[in-house]
Amino acid sequence: MEKKQVKKLTMFGFFSMTASMVMAMYEYPSFATSQFAVVFFVLLGGIFWFLPTALISAEMASVEGWSEGGVFGWVGNALHSDKVGFMALFFQWFQITVGLVTMSYFVIGMLADILNWQALNNLPWLKFLACLVLFIIINLLQLGGTKYTAVIAKWGFLLGILLTSVIFFICAIVYLAQGNPVQITFGAHQFFPSFANVGNLTIFATFILAFAGVEASGSHINELENPGRNYPLTMFIIVILAIVLDAFGGLAVACVIPQQQLSLNSGIFQTLSVLFFHFSPYATGAIDIVSLLIVLGVVAEIGSWIVGPSTGMRTSAQYGMMPQWITKTNKHDVPVNMLFVQFLVFIMWDAILTFGGNGGNVSFLVATTLTTLIYLVCYIMMYIGYFKLIFTEKNLKRTYSIPGGIVVKFIVAICGICTSVFAFCMSFTPSTALTSSQTVTFIVLLVVCFCIAVVIPIIISAFQKVYARHVPEGELKIMHYKLVRQAAQQNAAQSAPVQQN
Repeated sequence: MEKKQVKKLTMFGFFSMTASMVMAMYEYPSFATSQFAVVFFVLLGGIFWFLPTALISAEMASVEGWSEGGVFGWVGNALHSDKVGFMALFFQWFQITVGLVTMSYFVIGMLADILNWQALNNLPWLKFLACLVLFIIINLLQLGGTKYTAVIAKWGFLLGILLTSVIFFICAIVYLAQGNPVQITFGAHQFFPSFANVGNLTIFATFILAFAGVEASGSHINELENPGRNYPLTMFIIVILAIVLDAFGGLAVACVIPQQQLSLNSGIFQTLSVLFFHFSPYATGAIDIVSLLIVLGVVAEIGSWIVGPSTGMRTSAQYGMMPQWITKTNKHDVPVNMLFVQFLVFIMWDAILTFGGNGGNVSFLVATTLTTLIYLVCYIMMYIGYFKLIFTEKNLKRTYSIPGGIVVKFIVAICGICTSVFAFCMSFTPSTALTSSQTVTFIVLLVVCFCIAVVIPIIISAFQKVYARHVPEGELKIMHYKLVRQAAQQNAAQSAPVQQN
């Protein structure tokens, strides 16, 4: 009976929450900068990184005793180390504290266009306060618990992602079918980026970051109905949808808006304006309505990210990896103290990015690149854990296993980890838009910030024994691999006297 009360998520609710984390229209303008090569990058990232990550997440989440805490449980149990599991979880959480700011920027930019109030996006102090108010409102909406997050995610996905994407694509197809100018060239030469110029490959990290997050809802798998069937099925559907929507979305923007006029911040609004005004000179209201729906989709994404990794961080504290006050929840089981810590970190990033002064562009690039780097470390650790799972823990009971045996599993994992390492290395390549002095600043800041980000979880986990001592007696949770080890030792001790007789 108690188990039934914990499970509050239907498959569609879980699907919506996960989909809203990895699919959003605000990424289309960035994709459009690669022109027709967007299809190459989407297929490369989708097949060789997104699909392996989704499959591996599905298998690791289904291992008996590994589901709690998402990547914390997967990596920690696979590598037999609470601290390594905590580091993977910390990286997953820390990267989104930066990403939440950039997503808020998009919402503020869209609202500025809708309201025709550009000061909202251009005045630093106003933009800072707007992001702060937006984040506070979205946090308050999450306090009702996972079932409310799922409802917001469901409508955000249906209206803000699926419906708007369909409208967007239909308008773009009709616009181009009528013989209007196409702003890019199609052909085999344009399909493949120039590998001779490394600068052309740096955008690949953007595609990886766009796909990232498919595993983040794993911390809620114990709330999902029939997870053995529904989790892998959800992952498969999301992979197909994300690849199709991202490829067509990036192409639609690239075909309609000339590269010289394309704005990364308001590229979607630009494209909607061109398409809608082409069909009607009175399309202002329709543009605003569709834009508001897109904003709803991004708000749903922010909400899903707010509760996903933060729930895993709360779980790690129950294992003695963080101070106990982090575990405090409200009556809806929402980790309110963890959300407050996340809010403080958000304020820090909001201030750094918004008041960057003359170094604003460099600060923004460092922040977004740092997000990619930190998240990729989490994924690389997850892949290493999966190698351990398939080679040394192959007998562990699981409800889902990647079909094809050990050979297929190895190939899937190799594709994922190699693509991750490639994207990691590409992230250190500065944008060609930076001057030589900005390039030096970019690299120095990126390396320093990345080293700090790696050191923080090491310092936190160094006090594990101190944290564990403050867990109420009998409430300290133990990683599954430790329980298995203890059971084996007890069985050996009980069977020893029998063998002697």
